[in-house]
Amino acid sequence: MRNRLRLRPTHRVHPWHTHAWQIQSLLLDYPGEDQAGRLSLARRTVPALPAEVGDPLLRFVERAEEAGTEALAAAYVATFDHRKRCCPYLTYYAHGDTRKRGLALVRLKQTYARAGRRLTDGELPDHLAVVLEFAATDPATGMRLLTEHRAGLELLRLALRDDRAPWADLLDSVSATLPALAGDEREAVARLAAEGPPEEQVGLDPYGPPQYMPAPSAGGPR
Repeated sequence: MRNRLRLRPTHRVHPWHTHAWQIQSLLLDYPGEDQAGRLSLARRTVPALPAEVGDPLLRFVERAEEAGTEALAAAYVATFDHRKRCCPYLTYYAHGDTRKRGLALVRLKQTYARAGRRLTDGELPDHLAVVLEFAATDPATGMRLLTEHRAGLELLRLALRDDRAPWADLLDSVSATLPALAGDEREAVARLAAEGPPEEQVGLDPYGPPQYMPAPSAGGPR
């Protein structure tokens, strides 16, 4: 299947994964009034994480504290709302704005429902912050979902790095929680980067119910 990556059976989910994914989820949300509390919680969590996960997380915290909430919020909108190459919606990378993406969103929401996770109004199931929040509550399934979308995650990470956005460090931290890229996985990333997401297919009916379609993230994914 196009751009699907396999999870190596030797990669285990550890207790620290839950803490890492929860903090990463909070910090990938829109910087709101509780931003200082999120950053403080992240600082307290970092010592319990492996260095390759905690160090980039701490770098993000330091940059966020230096920028301040207002400036970081403006950068968030400029980065994630106005640059398609920095899209935080993971199914976009594999399917673009096509009918297949709508189906992928429905399947993702069904996965959450089977685990007892109900999305709130306006909460999109493929926003990275939402996927990470789910992974923190169901680590085994969350690891599978994140790994299946590894190519898109890597493209988002590289795009943020190219833009020198502070969230690049956060994506470095997310990537470090996942299995190392193997040869075929690197090829999938390179292929997706070269091809780009599929283009919208002209003449199709709407590719998904309105509640599953991307909306401005300035209000956060939740």
